[in-house]
Parts: sequence; C-alpha cells; structure tokens
Amino acid sequence: MWGDEDGSAAKLWSMASLGTPMAVRTAATLRLADHITAGRRTVPELAEAAGVHEGALARLLDYLTVRGVFRRDEDGRYALTALGEPLREDHPAGVRSWFDVEGGGRGELSFVELPHSIRTGEAAFPVRYGAPFWEDLAADPYRAESFNRLLGADVAARAPGIAAGFDWASVGHLVDVGGGNGSLLAALLTANPELRGTVVDLPDAVQSAKERFAAAGLDRRANAVAGSFFDPLPAGAGGYVLSLILHDWDDEDSVAILRRCAEAAGSGGSVFVIESIGATGDAPHTGMDLRMLCVYGAKERGVAEFAELAAAAGLKVAAVHPAGPSAIIQLTAAV
Repeated sequence: MWGDEDGSAAKLWSMASLGTPMAVRTAATLRLADHITAGRRTVPELAEAAGVHEGALARLLDYLTVRGVFRRDEDGRYALTALGEPLREDHPAGVRSWFDVEGGGRGELSFVELPHSIRTGEAAFPVRYGAPFWEDLAADPYRAESFNRLLGADVAARAPGIAAGFDWASVGHLVDVGGGNGSLLAALLTANPELRGTVVDLPDAVQSAKERFAAAGLDRRANAVAGSFFDPLPAGAGGYVLSLILHDWDDEDSVAILRRCAEAAGSGGSVFVIESIGATGDAPHTGMDLRMLCVYGAKERGVAEFAELAAAAGLKVAAVHPAGPSAIIQLTAAV
C-alpha cells in the first residue's frame, strides 16, 4: 500500500474490511458446509441445494477458498478445510447458528449502525431493523427458536460451574427468571435431587422447557410458567436466578427486573445474578460489552455496578461465588 512504510494502514484495512466476515456469515447462512458434507461439491450442486445464483456463489466460494475456509480440487469440486469444519451445523463448537444472519447472527449486523450507538449511547439494532431486538425476535418464530436454542447451549456449557458454585439445594425452590428452555434449571435439579424449580419465560420458551423437563424425568420437580420479568413473579421461593439476563438491559430496566425478583423473594429469599465477571469482580469482556451496547443498548457490568443496581431495587450483595467462566452474585433484602 502506497505510503504505508510500517504496514499499519494495511493492518487497519484487514481489521476494517467487511468482506471476509460477511462472506463467512453468508456461507453459514446458506449452510454450505452442510451441503458439502452431504456430498454436493460442485457449484451447480451447491447452488441448487442453497437456492442461490450459480455465478455469484462461485465467486463466494473462490473468495473463501483463498482464505482457507474451503479447498477446490482440479475438477472444481469443493471440500471443507479444518478452518471450515466449524461451519457445519453439527460441529460441537456450535458457531454456525451464531453466524446465520437470518437467525442467531441477525443482531450482529447492527454493528453497521454502531456510529449511532456511540453518538447517542442507545442501541443500533432499532436503527437497522426498525424495532428493538426483543420485539423483532418475537415477530419471527424461526429467530426466536434459534435464539432460545443458542442461549440454552451457552447456559448448558456454563452449568457445571454454576452447579458447583453454590449450595442450590439450600434454597428449596428455585425460580429461573427468563430461564429459556430450562437448560440451567435442569442441570441444577439433576445435581440437587431435593431441589424443586420453576422457569418463568415467554410462551415459546416455556413449552421448550416443559419438554426438556419431561425428557429428563424432572417434570415432578420442575415446571415452567409463562410470564415477563417486568411483571409480578411467583412469590415465596427460596431463590430467584437471573442468568445472563441483566447484561441485555440498560440500568433502568435492570433495576425494574431486580425489583420484581426482590418483591417475590421477600425478606427470606435470595436473588442470584449470574454473569461473566472476572476474578477481580470486573467485567473484562470488551467485545461483548460493545455488542450489548449495539444490540440492546445495554452493557457488561462488574460487581460494584451490580451492587448499585441492587441497592436501587432494595437489595444488597451478600456474597459473590466463583462459578467457572461466570460468577454468582447473591443478593438479599437490604433491610
């Protein structure tokens, strides 16, 4: 690059170029890796399977072949490289759905409107799509199912650390507020045979949670009820869990959610906020922090910031329990 003696401009260009990330996400959205795995290897075969333009697909495949995602033999047949393997739907890393711009990856495209978020401190997602994230999600069953499934997988991966991080049996009855498909509650009930539990979430997630509990033989100790964490919650349980919930909401909404949990827990229960927090009590995930701003108008927080939100909701921090990649912040009534 002319005038770039130390290579800094070229490095910035490689960081800023949108071509490669969008090419990878398009390949994921079209499920090209799955089609190749199923034996469709030529451009015409792949174009027919994906329902796309042959010539344009050939250009996409060539672009990603140069970048090591695919390889092409001398007969023009494509195969996956080691780098491309995670684009398969059944790959254990589970990234394909996160890259799918028509499913779990839709929110990521709001980064195109990031200048709006930096200028205003507000979410960019509504600027791109015309509605806040949660309204947009509720309007499309496919995206809602994809989102709940992806979050369930993430929570399931964190569950062993969370299960070991606190004596959950001591609460007797645990309400997982915004608990999605019941992945976390199922893991906690399995690890604690005396524990009972309830998931509170929107109707589609509730149905998935009920199916999960039944399949795991937990339906005698677990149930799921439709509701919003902005409305009154089932009262009188020993514990109320907010797992990876508050980082999706701004301060005002987070206080409102915590207040509903505090009302339901009363003077004898605890509220457990589970978030990705470092060993020193901070929130070091700068990439996730920017994503929360862009998609939701929200943020990552450390223990001190959660303590401020808790105080506004009539709660105080009683303890912080390490839980693998997460931390469990135990809140109790302030008076």
